[in-house]
Amino acid sequence: MRIRAVREARSSRPFQLAARAGFATNGVLHVLMGFLALGVATGAGTGGTDADPSGALSAIAATPGGIILIWALVAGLVALSLWLLIEGLLLLLPSGEIADGLITALKGVVYAAIAGSGITIALGGRSDSTEDVREMSAFLIATPGGVFILALLGLVILGVGVFFIVKGLRRRFRRDLRVPDGKTGRTVVALGIVGYVSKGVALVSLGILAVIAAITTDSSEVTGLDGALRALTDLPFGVVLLSIVGLGLVAYGVYCAARARWARL
Repeated sequence: MRIRAVREARSSRPFQLAARAGFATNGVLHVLMGFLALGVATGAGTGGTDADPSGALSAIAATPGGIILIWALVAGLVALSLWLLIEGLLLLLPSGEIADGLITALKGVVYAAIAGSGITIALGGRSDSTEDVREMSAFLIATPGGVFILALLGLVILGVGVFFIVKGLRRRFRRDLRVPDGKTGRTVVALGIVGYVSKGVALVSLGILAVIAAITTDSSEVTGLDGALRALTDLPFGVVLLSIVGLGLVAYGVYCAARARWARL
């Protein structure tokens, strides 16, 4: 009976409209993150703004009328979080799709945390995801057995990144959409491939840094998404790679906007 009630809630028209708004919100954030990453790669600078969701929200807040937009984005993120948590539950229990269910639910938790950052910023506070991550990592490293938890978290993030890359390359995201016909459909699929792979690369980088921090017991190695993107510049042709990832994040944002229109709910 409870699963039936969850299904009925997911099928309700208001909730589906809220979920579509959430996908659009996610698109806005990723487009901004992509442009911030491109600013880092090209040396144009980002005004001290991190290339991550908190940085994107802070950039919006600094614009005229930005606080009003922040509250609208927070509402969309909350709706998206609820949708993903419910979707994850339905994938886990009736369907038994453990990997997809866990990752979907984890994404719901992440977007809930981003919504929390948005509320902090809208209320005039400051949200620094990199500093928060380092403080949590330092706490884990100082706690008996904490390095194993940190390493596990890093491996989970790395695994999610690989999941995104595989989902993009195999075009599994098509299951989430009613792909339109013709040139529009081909464009949406191309955006999905580039976007999923690029976001996966960013997450893999983030996970690797967390695992390194656990091995070296150095919390300064841990960083948020902004630091993970900046770390790409240390690789051979890293500036080019970061530029590609930045463009890919923009593509993922546009794909999310397309998903708001054609999502299979």
